[in-house]
Amino acid sequence: MSQAIDALAEIFSWIGFGVGALLAGIALIMYLFDGTWLPVRAVVESGPNGRLVRWFDEDGGVGEAHLTHEQDHHIGDADMADIFVRRGSRNRMRLTQGSPAVRAVARLAIGMLALGVVALVTSLVMLFVRG
Repeated sequence: MSQAIDALAEIFSWIGFGVGALLAGIALIMYLFDGTWLPVRAVVESGPNGRLVRWFDEDGGVGEAHLTHEQDHHIGDADMADIFVRRGSRNRMRLTQGSPAVRAVARLAIGMLALGVVALVTSLVMLFVRG
């Protein structure tokens, strides 16, 4: 029985650390490709194709983006909204500074690394219990 637990702990530690490191690398690459997002204050307007937001960027230009249904629901009836816009783009915005996809991959990487740590601790405890 203890040999089976040792084998499972070994397998889970290798899987946890390997996949966790791989996902952490992928999350880092995704974070770097995501670019820089700046906070701005935008005006919410109604247009012919639904609601949209307009803002002034750091170069003095005007940016404009249509709201998705979820963004429109989150902003509600407000006339102004705090949003994040991508530097160098006049039509890309989101409501959070960090990317939800990057955050999901990073959390999965942390979970896999935690699995590796738990499996390693279990393996060490089993080693010392048997003496």
